[in-house]
Amino acid sequence: MIKKIKQRKNEFELGFFGVIFSYVFEFFAKYILSPIIKFLWVKNIEGIQHIPKHGPVIIASNHESYFDFIIFYAISPRKIQYLAAEKFFTSKFWKPLMVATGQIKVERTNKNKDDVHKKVEYILENNGMMGIFPEGTRSRTGEMGKAFTGVTKFALKSRVPIVPVGINGTFEVLPPHKKLPKLKKCSIKISEPIYHHDHFDKKQTDDLLRKLTDDLMKLIAYLAGKEYKHHYELQEKNIKTIKVEN
Repeated sequence: MIKKIKQRKNEFELGFFGVIFSYVFEFFAKYILSPIIKFLWVKNIEGIQHIPKHGPVIIASNHESYFDFIIFYAISPRKIQYLAAEKFFTSKFWKPLMVATGQIKVERTNKNKDDVHKKVEYILENNGMMGIFPEGTRSRTGEMGKAFTGVTKFALKSRVPIVPVGINGTFEVLPPHKKLPKLKKCSIKISEPIYHHDHFDKKQTDDLLRKLTDDLMKLIAYLAGKEYKHHYELQEKNIKTIKVEN
């Protein structure tokens, strides 16, 4: 238990009492809040068995709404830590939730992301589960935006699998101009993990990163019942497609 407390202090950057509060909140969220969220907003979940029970993994999903984080946190069988915009850490409503659940603040205007990278690598090195929205920001129209390649960079550098997740319906639950969620149902589809074993020792060119990221987004779009319109046409040849394994 002491080892777990020390690890959480490092991951969440909290003091002793902050860690205790995070465990209390986690218990409340898992056994009280999450069942309520699932009852009110979740229509169906497919593929939950594809999330590895142990070991480092990245969860990558489309980003329709602020509700995406809430809905996946509620159905997740494991603790998950997301990359979250700095504005959530200045909000009276969101900040306690962000801190208690160990989400990672990303200063979007700061080009130096070394601290963020170190935190992500630390979590993955300690068998944690990271959540990343490759599009970077929520959709303003319900359509999928162009993804950044950071999710692939993290996966290749830390040599961890990516689990693609498609979320459908959260845009209707909490669109950009609304502050309170509507009582509508969402669906979550989860694919088998993607392993990039063939690319771990390759040079990470921009073309390779873009290719792997866009292939990932096409799969996420399929799971979400959406269309990914930003697929990159490679100039390079003979780059292998992603390899999906159990």
